[in-house]
Amino acid sequence: MPARPHRHRLSPACLALALAAAAAAPAFAAGSAQVGLIPRSALFGNPERSSAQLSPDGRYLSWLAPVKGVMNVWVAPADDPAKARAVTDDAARGIRSYVWSYRAGTLLYLRDSGGDENFHLYAVDVAKPGQARDLTAYPKTRASLVRLAHRHPDRILVGMNDRDPKWHDLYEVDLASGERKRVVENKDRLSGYLADGDLKVGRATRSREDGGGELLAADGKGGWTVVDTIPFEDSQTTEYEGYSDDGRTLYLTDSRGRNTAALYAVDGDGKKSLLLEDARADVGARLSDPRSDRVQAASVYYLRQQWKPLDPAIGRDLTWLQDKLGAGEVSVASRSLDDRAWVVSYSAAEEPGTTYLYKRGGSGEPSLTRLFSTRPALDGQPLVPMWPVEIGSRDGKTLVSYLSLPKSADADGDGKPDRPVPLVLVVHGGPWARDYYGYHAYAQWLANRGYASLRVNYRGSTGFGKDFINAGDGEWAGKMHDDLIDAVDWAVKQGVTQKDDVAIMGGSYGGYATLVGLTFTPDAFKCGVDIVGPSNLETLLKTIPPYWASIYEQFARRMGDPRTEAGRKQLAERSPIGRVDKIDKPLLIGQGANDPRVNQAESDQIVEAMRKKNIPVTYALFPDEGHGFARPENSMAFNAVAEGFLAQCLGGRAQPIGEDFKGSSIAVPAGADGVKGLEAALKTHKQEVKK
Repeated sequence: MPARPHRHRLSPACLALALAAAAAAPAFAAGSAQVGLIPRSALFGNPERSSAQLSPDGRYLSWLAPVKGVMNVWVAPADDPAKARAVTDDAARGIRSYVWSYRAGTLLYLRDSGGDENFHLYAVDVAKPGQARDLTAYPKTRASLVRLAHRHPDRILVGMNDRDPKWHDLYEVDLASGERKRVVENKDRLSGYLADGDLKVGRATRSREDGGGELLAADGKGGWTVVDTIPFEDSQTTEYEGYSDDGRTLYLTDSRGRNTAALYAVDGDGKKSLLLEDARADVGARLSDPRSDRVQAASVYYLRQQWKPLDPAIGRDLTWLQDKLGAGEVSVASRSLDDRAWVVSYSAAEEPGTTYLYKRGGSGEPSLTRLFSTRPALDGQPLVPMWPVEIGSRDGKTLVSYLSLPKSADADGDGKPDRPVPLVLVVHGGPWARDYYGYHAYAQWLANRGYASLRVNYRGSTGFGKDFINAGDGEWAGKMHDDLIDAVDWAVKQGVTQKDDVAIMGGSYGGYATLVGLTFTPDAFKCGVDIVGPSNLETLLKTIPPYWASIYEQFARRMGDPRTEAGRKQLAERSPIGRVDKIDKPLLIGQGANDPRVNQAESDQIVEAMRKKNIPVTYALFPDEGHGFARPENSMAFNAVAEGFLAQCLGGRAQPIGEDFKGSSIAVPAGADGVKGLEAALKTHKQEVKK
């Protein structure tokens, strides 16, 4: 069992350390006051409406919207959105992922319990709102939707791991009865299944013992034959992604023999045809015909997303939409089966998102109807641009990054700072993920409070080719962290900030990077905010979820192998827990008690180690959360604490905590007296809960 952190009061010396920055708030704070304070509720509360989709038959529009403060699925006639009604009645964490099936009027959605990531798949008939059925009602089961097929509307393919928590068997599930029939019993360590429009499994994927991958074909005797192999160095950038409806074409992104992942079509004889490539970045998202599943357009995302049409007709649609909507990001969220109607979303750094219904022209003119804004509470608020920048690392890498500046430091809005302001380095999680341009609540929040923020795609980030990803192997707390330091140095040289006025914050790997920043480079940052970050890489790898068995070799080879003495030594050397005595800057930690990826013990143990050495730390724990804060009440509560914490550290503006703990499960096992107003807010919150 993880050690429970003890409640403790800060010594006068430690309290002075935590509050030192508040004594001398820099002059920029007055300039920031020239713009209105955006309420945290507008930034971090529930969106008013989001995730709109169109039913395959085009009859219904759907979206996510709150019911008594909890996100649920709403449905309306496509020609009369005002008649919307909620068809689900989740009262806990809310619904975040749903899709229309091809069975008329039937929606599917995923939901876990308390953040445990054991997602169950539910079906709901829009004619029977509130009567959802759990299609995967088996204990400790994580379901994955494998395939829908418009020619077989009453059946779907679903992966479930109730027989063996490490591996998903494949089932065909009847949507009317809920009955399941096993199609594949996974005794071959299969990591994924590829099926065509007849729900026939033509291929499967498997991870190799060296961390690479294999493509398998059924041998007709209940076994599998290897038909292709993927070396470890290409494992993050090469993937078989799915069949066309007729099963004649298999789509593949492939970096073998090249650096960036290109898009290919593979025919029944195994012949590859190149569809799209770019030397700067991997091919990413794509648009496929709703009936044939033929890829019609794909995107390349370097600094900004660029769509490349493979079908001239789709190219005309995309061009028309971009011309009509502006220079931000246009995405096609949903298409009717006859492809006459699309749900389109438009967003930009300064615009959280607007949803439209697009009617394709055919022989006439196309039309575009505005449906709703995702966060109308932000309409007219002083949002700021985001600037893509390329930063050079000390060893010649190019780090694609994104800079946001407060209006007080960029009066003419040209992306060039008028004067230095405090900087928050925001580190993305993964680490095998990436940062993007666009609306980011944290970027707007920080800018409005008076801080610049910088998001860096350090080595190991995805999207920029295999060489960039593989350059991060073995470099946790090494060159990956050097990239972050180099980005801060760039910001100082550009006049964005001053060297002694920088905070670091992030979630998951970003939380780990925060702990690394305060332990490996304690002079580089003024304070840190760690959200669900691992402190001990050895214990992290011992507690990852069982269903990650297929990617365990990726962790071992890229981080350090805990099965070898050399690997254990490396993991220990790169773990912040071993350098706790180096921490001399304020630290705020946020953790979900049910986190299956980064166990609560990862935060508990570093808090306990700091307590034993009388080093101040503020620790916010959420009993009903997992890997991050899904409930808006908890997100609001943590960010209220973080805002006060950053104001003390960097001197920016802070909205009082006020009622932002309402409905939250927040507990603060350590360091409540380290953030001004936190103890009083917790006391009031406890009294409200008792009522």
